[in-house]
Amino acid sequence: MSAVKRNALGKGLGALIEDAGNVRNDGSRNSSIDEISMQYIETNPFQPRTEFDEEALNELAESIKQIGIIQPITVRKVGDNKYQLISGERRFRASQIAGLKAIPAYVRTADDQGMLEMALVENIQREDLDAIEIAISYQRLIDECKLTQESMSDRVGKKRSTITNYLRLLKLPAEIQLGIRKKMLSMGHARALINVDDANDQLYLFEQIINDGLSVRKVEELVRNIKDEPEESAAETNDKKVKKEPANTSYNELEKHLASFFNTKIEFKRGDKGNGKIIIPFKSDEDLERIIAILDKTNS
Repeated sequence: MSAVKRNALGKGLGALIEDAGNVRNDGSRNSSIDEISMQYIETNPFQPRTEFDEEALNELAESIKQIGIIQPITVRKVGDNKYQLISGERRFRASQIAGLKAIPAYVRTADDQGMLEMALVENIQREDLDAIEIAISYQRLIDECKLTQESMSDRVGKKRSTITNYLRLLKLPAEIQLGIRKKMLSMGHARALINVDDANDQLYLFEQIINDGLSVRKVEELVRNIKDEPEESAAETNDKKVKKEPANTSYNELEKHLASFFNTKIEFKRGDKGNGKIIIPFKSDEDLERIIAILDKTNS
């Protein structure tokens, strides 16, 4: 039995797009649309997408049962009756769930480098990707396909500044990147956090976003406050080093405990006679109210 059946795209819009987009200006064929047996298609080893929503796949499978495949997948031929998926893995998986025996496909010629690039570019253009998945795809195009940001801009139809902003997400702490993937914060929140230089400050704001449901505008305001704080001069820093009290393990542990309790950095100062002070800094009125609420709860 042949793996390929010509001119048979099934239901849906297949009959209308039989040869659309397959002929170059000089009349030569760029790719063809064939119907290929599912058993002869293997998934793309270069697929950058690793997670597929099961509920969404089942919904697509039901749609395929009703109206068939509207948009063909893209494959390359790697041997007799053997094809490798370039793009369209979600459609391919849903078709398997729907019980299709064959699927309409564009058949293209591509080497491994070309396959990776096509898979990454298609991946970036999906609407259901999180920002970190997109950023990783951009980075892979730079590292593995040797594309510049300018050439990527042309390939994916995005402004270079947009690409740069996505790539900067990969410099955020891992906890924040995971939060973006789990949709615990938006791209707007993430873009605001990028402008904070200190990783501890980034994590602090991230916790506030999660705990207090801060809006993007509020986070941007807090970021401006952090950036507007005057930096200590080298002289002030050296002066503090000179006056620093000898390390005391028990007090260090207490300082760590208080920092964890109030979810902020604690400044703990103790003199030689046992006198001293505890400073609980806050970054905004809302942060002060949060600390006061903790103290009230402790006293109640």
